[in-house]
Amino acid sequence: MTTKPASVLILGSGPVVIGQAAEFDYAGTQACRALRAEGVRTILVNSNPATIMTDPQVADAIYLEPLTPEAVEAVIAKERPEGLLAGLGGQTALNLAMALAARGTFERYDVKLLGTPLIAIEMAEDRERFRDLLDRIGQPYAPSRIVEGATDEERNTSADTALDEIGLPAIVRPAFTLGGTGGGIVVTEPAYRERIRAGLRASPIGQVMVERCLVGWQEIEYEVMRDADDTCIAVCSMENVDPLGVHTGDSIVVAPVQTLPDPVHQRLRSAALAIIRALGVEGGCNVQFALSPDSTDYAVIEVNPRVSRSSALASKATGYPIARVAAQIAIGRRLAEIPNIVIGTTVAAFEPALDYVVVKLPRFPFDKFPTADRTLGSQMKATGEVMAIDRTFGSALNKALRGLEQAGAGPLAEDPSWTPSFDYLAAVYRLTDGDAGSDTGPDAAVDPFGADEPIRWVDETGAACESTRHAQRTAAPIVLRRFLEPSDSRLWRLLGLLRRGVPEATIQEATGIAPWFLAEMARNVALEADVHEAGPRLVDATDTDAATLLATAKRAGFGDRELAGLAGVREAAVRETRLALGLIPGYAMVDTCAAEFAAETPYFYSTYAAAGSAPEAPPVDRPAALVIGSGPVRIGQGIEFDYCAVQAAQTLREQGWSAVMINSNPETVSTDFDASTRLYFEPLDAESVRSVIDAETRGGESPLPAVVAYGGQTPLNLAAPLAAGGVPLLGSDLEAIDQAEERTR
Repeated sequence: MTTKPASVLILGSGPVVIGQAAEFDYAGTQACRALRAEGVRTILVNSNPATIMTDPQVADAIYLEPLTPEAVEAVIAKERPEGLLAGLGGQTALNLAMALAARGTFERYDVKLLGTPLIAIEMAEDRERFRDLLDRIGQPYAPSRIVEGATDEERNTSADTALDEIGLPAIVRPAFTLGGTGGGIVVTEPAYRERIRAGLRASPIGQVMVERCLVGWQEIEYEVMRDADDTCIAVCSMENVDPLGVHTGDSIVVAPVQTLPDPVHQRLRSAALAIIRALGVEGGCNVQFALSPDSTDYAVIEVNPRVSRSSALASKATGYPIARVAAQIAIGRRLAEIPNIVIGTTVAAFEPALDYVVVKLPRFPFDKFPTADRTLGSQMKATGEVMAIDRTFGSALNKALRGLEQAGAGPLAEDPSWTPSFDYLAAVYRLTDGDAGSDTGPDAAVDPFGADEPIRWVDETGAACESTRHAQRTAAPIVLRRFLEPSDSRLWRLLGLLRRGVPEATIQEATGIAPWFLAEMARNVALEADVHEAGPRLVDATDTDAATLLATAKRAGFGDRELAGLAGVREAAVRETRLALGLIPGYAMVDTCAAEFAAETPYFYSTYAAAGSAPEAPPVDRPAALVIGSGPVRIGQGIEFDYCAVQAAQTLREQGWSAVMINSNPETVSTDFDASTRLYFEPLDAESVRSVIDAETRGGESPLPAVVAYGGQTPLNLAAPLAAGGVPLLGSDLEAIDQAEERTR
């Protein structure tokens, strides 16, 4: 280890914006705690008062100042830190460090930029220099052309040349921007010209890259770490369900990768490590790849030479504290000497191993802006995300759907306005009995005797329509592609088509989604049909077949509410039957090592695959309370409520209580491994919360009490069902909450 600095200035990320939200509060808070534990004086500069990192207990000195070169230089002049850490404050901090270097601040005050060196940041963020680096190390990238220039004439000429060489469709990627700001996919020349202008305005250096759009290719990410000794590890691999073209922040993301053969995975992992070594990044780095549908070719998309939004997801998915380790590397520690604080017996140089599947779903703000453009592209639109963990992709997907906390977003949700399209597409594509086993394209729906029977449906305006099967067969692929174009509702549209018998191969051709993911979704849909067919038998505890079906459905991640709706029974009846059968979830530990070593982490997820197994940990010591978090970041419920939940847990612990935290948001400080006595990563619905309370209640004890006042509206909405289930509420009782919330009272 080199000599560590006596004091370090840490740059925050400023106000919450799309693409830069609670995850950087989590990263900055971890960094401050890690450095203070190393004996380093920490000086924090941020402008967002809603964050944990600006709490007086987090850093030694806190400046609530604008994140501008002038304001930060004034802090540097006063505090005289030996080092500055910019890799944990998102794109804002990275761009600010570049500006400070350009104005000579570092030389003037003898401040060292810690972690990733300036030249590495420039190579990764400057599209042209990064492309040159890839050429030097022999890594492939999509055909591309840089557009820049000192004058309008030069920029227009450069744009013309790029259009001639790359053609359309193309992806415009501005340099040094956040969340794809100013960029996007263009398919027409007018859209191309407008996007170039927007991208050049958005880029701090006036540069965009025009890249050939690799339509239908998969997007794969690797979160990697490197120290000054050139030790590198791949912390986590992640796979987007949506093909290339949808920003990873707006896509369904799965970890670890599920559809890649191991040789392909190892090839991409090796490429990611080669890139971080060539860049000279010290700390965390996110590398994104495009992979051809047959997995034979790949192309490097881009690199984030800093802790990113994906870093928070990877950290919570694996249990590996990426931001904490990145901060320790920045002050000279080596991966081989940093203890793995999760396990306690290994070091940070060990790559995490996962024996479960993680699914992330984005949370969009369109419920607040229903008339906004809901199509998705390379510019991020989601405000937050939920994460779910289980043993299979299908079960984790269902748990994530239950955790979105949005009207019309559960596993069974369908918008009534889609019904005409569902009916029309199902009539065209659904296989008849006589066609079973035939091709799955539109022609598969043709009567084997060649009959051209009419298709009747009601369109979106309510008009009765009729057409021949031949005419509909011709138009159906176009209608299907439009119906399933990338949008915030594509997942639910896709599930609706699967329920109506539209073949998986047809959907795959229209969306480019990998067949394995569609097959897993279809497996869940088939299970829905089985539950619906069982009907009230599902809650007959004496029916062996129904009990087996109920256990299978619970292992698939379906909630009691969804099963009750499918079977046409009361939700309470499903719960009562489950308990009578002894069908309760087990809780498995997130330990970074797939149970290879004994772990000390208090971080759990539920799975019915472990139902009936001995618990991995006994209930926490009493007195204890459950703190319910605020779920995904959305308009009106942001990181300020995570701040409140963290403070509540901290206060309970200071008073000698055990604080149990439940939340579903991977971006937050509350879902950090050490923010509470024990953490449960679960959907914030009544069933999941009650199951955690049951697991944390020993026989003969009163139920674990819950704190519902600190996570925004989410826990307040849970107060009634929890109280009805006999759960004590600490603080305001149900009557007081109801009086405040019910407008007529």
